[in-house]
Amino acid sequence: INAEYMGYGPRFGRQIDPLSQIAVGIGCSQLLYAAIHGIINPGDEVVLVEPYYDCYPAQTTLAGGIPRSVPLRGLGTTAQELSLDIDELEAAITPKTRVLVLNTPHNPTGKVFTHSELEAISRVVLRHPHLTVLADEVYDILTYDGEPHVRIATLPGMWERTISIYSVGKMFSVTGWKIGWAIGPTALIKSVCLTNQWINFCVPTPLQEAVAQSLSLTFPGKEQEAYFENMIKTFTRKRDRLLTALTEAGMSPVKPSGGYFIMADTSAIDVPRAFLEQPTPACPVMTRDWAMCRYLTAECGVAAIPPSPFYSPQNRHLAKNQVRFAFCKSDHILDEAAGRLQKLMSGR
Repeated sequence: INAEYMGYGPRFGRQIDPLSQIAVGIGCSQLLYAAIHGIINPGDEVVLVEPYYDCYPAQTTLAGGIPRSVPLRGLGTTAQELSLDIDELEAAITPKTRVLVLNTPHNPTGKVFTHSELEAISRVVLRHPHLTVLADEVYDILTYDGEPHVRIATLPGMWERTISIYSVGKMFSVTGWKIGWAIGPTALIKSVCLTNQWINFCVPTPLQEAVAQSLSLTFPGKEQEAYFENMIKTFTRKRDRLLTALTEAGMSPVKPSGGYFIMADTSAIDVPRAFLEQPTPACPVMTRDWAMCRYLTAECGVAAIPPSPFYSPQNRHLAKNQVRFAFCKSDHILDEAAGRLQKLMSGR
């Protein structure tokens, strides 16, 4: 906790009490679960930005809450073209709304919300005193092309209204090390700690010690902070390699500004009828994005994720022609994937 306090105080521009304003959990997902259960009561509503990480609506439902969705719109050639309609966001908030889950950098699109966009969102939040922001910022280190990550909790009036959540898995590329931390005002962090008591009780001590040492080496101003600069350079190169491969395969990829996923439009590729007409236990009513991913896996040997589960039923059609790829792979795997996609195109 002390290592997180020393590292994040400068990032938030404030003194953080390590004992009352930081909660440690078993990864970001578990902390989100604890935060949602600690804030909402059955019948309360949680507003989600679509497409979303699919644990958000599930965790809301498990807590007896009702998920409400507002989609990002304007998908083009870059993730930064996406925007959140502020009027739609305002309309989604009711007297029953207790939480807004905001993910930036955003999974799965790679959008990084700008300072002005976050200001507009914060103005909406501040008009609703019953609303708390859960800021899922696990990809905060991974932004590209000079796009800065802005923490919504640093905006005027938002520290008191925000729980910000981070993960060692994304920060140090050790996703099996399920350790995360939530940072926020004492009252909100207390709700996370009280809920944690009955979920996981504690986090493995040896892993916490290892994470503390790693964090202490990468505090702002430390020489080892260059670790993150090198990681960003590495992921930028991998991103650009996969963008090129997808374009050459006849897809229209969306260039991400953060994270390590790429959304790609596949509407120029025909999906064989057999895949479109064959339901599976996971997708009883087959959708095009799901069929495309099965086709790519079976015929090309390249796996992708269908993004329709990242949308509410009423907005699932927005994912019809989209698939999600990951570039957090070795150079060998990315080169192999590029070659396999080329073979698929050659056989068309």
